[in-house]
Amino acid sequence: MNSKTILAAAGLALLTTTTALAGDVRIMWYSDGVEGEVLKDLLSRFSEENPGINVIVDEVAYSVIKEQLPVQLAGGNGPDIARVTDIKNLAEYWLDLTPYLSDPETWKKNYGAQADWMRVDGSDAITGFMTQITLTGGFANKTLFEQAGVELPGNDATWAEWVEASSKVAESQQLPFAFAIDRSGHRIAGPAISYGAKFIGEDGMPNPVDDGMKAFIADFVKWNEDGSHAKDVWVSAAGTTYRPATDDFINAQTAFYYSGSWQVANLDTKIDGAFDWVATGSPCGPEACTGMPGGAAVVAIKDTKNPEEVAKVMEYLASTPVAKEFAERTLFLPANKEVIAGGLDFDTDSQAVKDVLNTFVAATETTAPEAQALPAWKWAGPYYSALVSRVSQVIAGELTLEDAYARIDSDMADKVKQAQ
Repeated sequence: MNSKTILAAAGLALLTTTTALAGDVRIMWYSDGVEGEVLKDLLSRFSEENPGINVIVDEVAYSVIKEQLPVQLAGGNGPDIARVTDIKNLAEYWLDLTPYLSDPETWKKNYGAQADWMRVDGSDAITGFMTQITLTGGFANKTLFEQAGVELPGNDATWAEWVEASSKVAESQQLPFAFAIDRSGHRIAGPAISYGAKFIGEDGMPNPVDDGMKAFIADFVKWNEDGSHAKDVWVSAAGTTYRPATDDFINAQTAFYYSGSWQVANLDTKIDGAFDWVATGSPCGPEACTGMPGGAAVVAIKDTKNPEEVAKVMEYLASTPVAKEFAERTLFLPANKEVIAGGLDFDTDSQAVKDVLNTFVAATETTAPEAQALPAWKWAGPYYSALVSRVSQVIAGELTLEDAYARIDSDMADKVKQAQ
């Protein structure tokens, strides 16, 4: 093999063994938009400067990260580095990079704010860094709203008001449905918190399904039953499988789409001026108007055979100049404090896209404390899984609401028991 970055085939058979050769660093990577292309370009420069380290990028679907990677990690057959979103729940598999870094203090200064998101409780390990900070939020097809003669709801509009306005647009423009939310427990966590849901109990353990959680789930099920929401998004997959509604929005099949800031580059590229679109922030519930903070992290895997080489690749990607370029080219919100302090010049000629990014920045000011706490909470991932599985079953007619609430509590009790 030469020293250039290799784009490996995404076949799963290729991903079932760890790196065997000295100097090889295998990265498992998924993309929401253009970030895979940007990564490979950045790594090509690293490879030219470090010919002894062969970096192999395995680009995979997000479902592989969610469903296949945990199995590989448990069997000791994972990659050397991975880009993940289930950061806390899998933290036992991350490598502590501290002994291998040339400047761990700078790393802590730039990425310390999210360090607890990606390490075992009580640990001070440096395991990786956030490739971007994300926030869930909505996108509206401004063109469809204008054609329908319906005003976009304001910043303090409720979920009910957004559904009502979007439904008017859908009726006027003969859309198949008014709005869509990605099939994800994480995606409905912010709305549930806005309704008053508390995920974290006073003892730090999972809180039983409360009135706030019940209120949002009941509304969400009702919107699926009356055709306001894209029902197929939540019933076309089983278990905890992730199903985005991105294509529905890109193809102008829905007036309002609730996803998050990571979609900006993808939407900009694929909509390509076909219609005007805007970011909306998160609709309000009775208690808050919050999105869910989070993001994707690049983490080092504990079972790597080449920790020194892994650390060198990680330190390069986390460095301020590289992190700045990555954020500007991918249109992501950076985690690196030096990058934030120095400002960014996002790589887009579209003022509309810059406005979208600024809307998400402004929306961070209304993030509820409960939402801020979840990324570092060890039970967040299991709770999201229980939510998406059981809510989907209600929408599909397989469970009643009361059964779903009981099953969510039972799912979480089982997870706690297994952990103990």
